[in-house]
Formats: sequence, structure tokens, C-alpha cells
Amino acid sequence: MPLFLALILVLLLASILAGLIRVLRGPAPAERMLAAQLFGTAAVAILLILSQMMAMPALLDVAMVFALLAAVTLIAFIVLAGRRAG
Repeated sequence: MPLFLALILVLLLASILAGLIRVLRGPAPAERMLAAQLFGTAAVAILLILSQMMAMPALLDVAMVFALLAAVTLIAFIVLAGRRAG
């Protein structure tokens, strides 16, 4: 089981790398924001897996904080994009 979880961690890190490329090369701000959301989602998933592997329940709280921050960031982006458009 730990080998399987380690493989998932590597895949999540690869998705973060792909998102970083989109952040650097993305032509539109919305695409960059979606890549940033990918960072938040992958970070939460990585923390949940690490919490399970290392038996550290405190990482669950950190993952919850990251999830809330990602949601707040998306809402702030939508509000600011709406102000610029209208």
C-alpha cells in the first residue's frame, strides 16, 4: 500500500509541474487561475496522502485550510474579473 501511495504522490507532483508550465505560458488569466486551482487541489491531495502514510492527523487540518484558501482565491479572482469586464 505505501508503494501505491508513493506512486500517487509522484503523479500529483507531475500534475503540479504541468500546471506550473501553464501558469508560465498561459495566454489568458483564467487559464492561469485554473492552474493555480490545480495547485490547491493537488496540495490538498498530497497532504491527505501524507497524513495517511505518516499517521499525522494534524495534516488533515492543514489540508482543510488549503482547501478553504483555494476556494477564497477563486472567489476573489471571479470578483476582480467581473469588475474589469463591467
